[in-house]
Amino acid sequence: MIRSMTGFGEARAEIPGGSVVVEIRTVNHRYFRASFWLPAGCDRWESPLTEALREGIVRAHAHVSVALEQAEPVAPVALDAAKARGYLAALRELRDAFGLAGEIDLHLLASFGEVFRSRADAATDIPFEPVLAAARLALAEVRQMREAEGTALRRDMMGVLQAMEAELAAIEARAPERLRRERDRLRQAVRELTEGAAVDEDRLAREIAYLAERWDIHEEIVRFRSHLQQFREALDREDGEPVGKRLAFLAQELHREANTLGAKSNDAEIAQRVVVLKTAIEKLREQVENVE
Repeated sequence: MIRSMTGFGEARAEIPGGSVVVEIRTVNHRYFRASFWLPAGCDRWESPLTEALREGIVRAHAHVSVALEQAEPVAPVALDAAKARGYLAALRELRDAFGLAGEIDLHLLASFGEVFRSRADAATDIPFEPVLAAARLALAEVRQMREAEGTALRRDMMGVLQAMEAELAAIEARAPERLRRERDRLRQAVRELTEGAAVDEDRLAREIAYLAERWDIHEEIVRFRSHLQQFREALDREDGEPVGKRLAFLAQELHREANTLGAKSNDAEIAQRVVVLKTAIEKLREQVENVE
């Protein structure tokens, strides 16, 4: 089963005080690449999320967005209770050690800005396990979409391959006819030039043999048909391994053989059919660009 490189998935998980939403989008890319949009202070999630993505994506550019949704509106800052206790203990120790007068009140303690931190810093308290669980659920949706689109791509490409087989068979059937026509043309030309004198059949046979060798397209047809078969086999693989690069190589080889067929055609009908083949190959190449 082939897979497309295009997919989308989204999942939500509950966290203390709210929920986290993970969204994954994948698009075409020659290799694996991941880009992240994470809450401030959560850069530490990037590496384990990348490893999780690699479990389900071999080729594609994955865009990952993680958003936090609070159950209730919260202030933009949060109390760092540990630091507040530390300052309070230090102030009491200072007062007692030097016999100082005065009360340690809220105004004094709040003057130490480090007892507060921004919510961005507070995000470091969010547990990663729910985030990872949501990412894996979103990735499962991405994979499902990529497989569904891969099935559609396979169906379309199989149709293109079948049409190419028909054109190739027509070219193969047409090839001997051009030699017969060229033989008759040469014989007629010789008669006209010699004003009806007998034609040297041996010399004519050598000329035809030379043309036959120069115009022979049997090897190109055999290779073209072999590439078509290998293309089908790659589309039918069931081991789940990515085949996009192999398909791209085979499409390139098909185009190479089509060029040679066109160069050797020396026949209007064959040339037209080669154009049809090239158009089909271009369609294959466009589709292959989206195959993992």
